[in-house]
Amino acid sequence: MLKSAPSILFLKAIFITVLLCSETFSSQSFKLLRYDENYEYLKDSTKSYDKIKYLPLNEKKDIYLSLGGEARFEYVDFNNEDWGRLNIGHNDFFLQRYDLHADWHFGENFRIFSQIRSALQNGRKNGSRGIDEDQLNIQNLFLDAGLVNKEDQKLILRLGRQELDYGSGRLISVREGPNARLSFTGAKIMYSSKNISVDAFAMMADSVRTGVFDNTVSKQLNLWGLYSKIIIPEAGNLDLYYLGIRRDESVFEAGTAREKRHTVGGRLWKYGGGFIYNLEAAYQFGRFGNEKISAWTGSIDIGYLFENFIFRPSINLRNDYISGDHSKNDGKLNTFNPLYPKGGYFGFSPQVGPVNLIDIHPYMTLDLTSKLKMQMDVVFNWRYSLNDGVYRPSGALSRPGSSSDERYIGTAYLMSFTYNFNKHFSLVSGLQYFHKGPFIEDIIQDAKSGVFWNIRLGFKL
Repeated sequence: MLKSAPSILFLKAIFITVLLCSETFSSQSFKLLRYDENYEYLKDSTKSYDKIKYLPLNEKKDIYLSLGGEARFEYVDFNNEDWGRLNIGHNDFFLQRYDLHADWHFGENFRIFSQIRSALQNGRKNGSRGIDEDQLNIQNLFLDAGLVNKEDQKLILRLGRQELDYGSGRLISVREGPNARLSFTGAKIMYSSKNISVDAFAMMADSVRTGVFDNTVSKQLNLWGLYSKIIIPEAGNLDLYYLGIRRDESVFEAGTAREKRHTVGGRLWKYGGGFIYNLEAAYQFGRFGNEKISAWTGSIDIGYLFENFIFRPSINLRNDYISGDHSKNDGKLNTFNPLYPKGGYFGFSPQVGPVNLIDIHPYMTLDLTSKLKMQMDVVFNWRYSLNDGVYRPSGALSRPGSSSDERYIGTAYLMSFTYNFNKHFSLVSGLQYFHKGPFIEDIIQDAKSGVFWNIRLGFKL
């Protein structure tokens, strides 16, 4: 029997109610980070459902409460996960995720945001992964203090538990694809003006556990840095960043040791009609035990959106180079660390993570209707270094590879559909076939190609 059956019945009732009344809600789109939403424009709204998003608590209406939530149900069917190494074969399971948040605003300069989340897993033969289950936790609980609040310039201090997401999600992401999202506890100061924004932060990583309110803070500085975004009129956007991490026990094929790593990088990008591009490069240095770190990554993603054609097709070609370790005996670690990446950077259920990798990734999207979008991908994967292995989407070591002289990992074929019923309900489904290459056949006995399929219903309020 699935967990939280009463919760499912309760959410069904909410779904029906909201579906019947969805046109009465405000027109703002929901954000990946729910705390980024701003409903001040509903201050004088007379619509009854808008009061959920803007509930005045005083006569001046400058103290108000905004409420929201989310429910997500996902069925997953996986054949030959990890290329058959686990000998599980067919493995299907059900994932659920629920959250509720409250956003208190006390005038223009003070705010408290809180969010609780429940992530549940049922039926997976080999048990829950760290990304599958976290029965109940405080996902966000922070206060904002406005230090400067001008029309064209703002400076805000944020303290507490919070989600982080920057750029394309290559290095710091909330990890939206998996069931359990990431969070940190610490301080962030945010500056923004017309064309420039800069965040400076110092964070302790939150350890995700499967129970109820049992997540813990690391009690040491794990992540710190600066991330800036510069808007270049008519040319796109430029991100510049520095990120630092500290981990007491990092695992690479080169071994296990304490790691202190620094990353400097930049990203130039432009989305929208016509020519689109996303160019990013980063270099890493620091210490891994007694070894020096020298690692890097570079990515080119270019394409074109044909806005005036039927189905508004976009065609893209992406190429990533991500360094791996050259030798275990040269006193250097060349393996790139993706820090806290989003799980689906190379597809919605990638078997290979962004470490020691060369990939060529053509893909295209089609707007089949105003509500239905389709995407098709092919991802060709090689190891960058023959002296390093393959890593999981999280950056954790999956299989060592220095014993093999084969470079080609395999080819992933993907197709996904997204249907938005309205701004509150969405349905997503994806199919992936990963054809094993010579390297996988070399390191895994009786290796098998893998098939992944999922369907996900989401609701946001």
